[in-house]
Amino acid sequence: MDQPLTKVYFVPGMAAGPEIFERIHLPEDSYEVEILEWLIPEQDESLEDYSKRMAARVKQPNCILVGVSFGGVVVQEMKAFLPEAQVVIISSVKSKAELPKRFMYARLSKLYRVLPTSLVVKSGDFTRFAIGPRTKKRLALYNTYLSVRDKRYLDWAIREMICWDRAEADPQVKHIHGDRDIVFPIKNIENALPIAGGTHAMIIYKAKTVSDALIKLLNEA
Repeated sequence: MDQPLTKVYFVPGMAAGPEIFERIHLPEDSYEVEILEWLIPEQDESLEDYSKRMAARVKQPNCILVGVSFGGVVVQEMKAFLPEAQVVIISSVKSKAELPKRFMYARLSKLYRVLPTSLVVKSGDFTRFAIGPRTKKRLALYNTYLSVRDKRYLDWAIREMICWDRAEADPQVKHIHGDRDIVFPIKNIENALPIAGGTHAMIIYKAKTVSDALIKLLNEA
């Protein structure tokens, strides 16, 4: 008798569409994949309430949630409403202690309030948010994969990422992280499966390696 497939829900990175997972492959005889695209937040919506709405879209509670970057934060918050779910994060953080110091400065100074999100939305140029080497190919990828271009969403997501206040990491969360991630430097990360040469965008650039690492963790789960 065939065993039922394990349901895996993917949540992309900030402003990213489902395209970022197009190179991630899991064995089709073991896993059924669904991508949860971003909702537009309601006015003054808390991260908790937003995560509850995201969790309501999960139809198989005994599942695995996989989140990338800010999506990794959201799936951790979703777990409060899906206690049977297991969580894997990629290129993300497990608590505010793993955030870089510049996030703390941005939080204290409220710098995130003056970011030019309206200009980005109007122009469609997401390269303004590029961090790290600004090669022509890399900048083109920003505009290809960052497809959620709603000002309310962008303002909300930036604020919630910078101000995420989880004090302690959940020891059950599994973590895959690149050793060249300059958004969330690995020196601040604990208990993660490292990817050699992996950057913050390794889900695109090192998709095969990330897929293999993900399969390894899913098999353990």
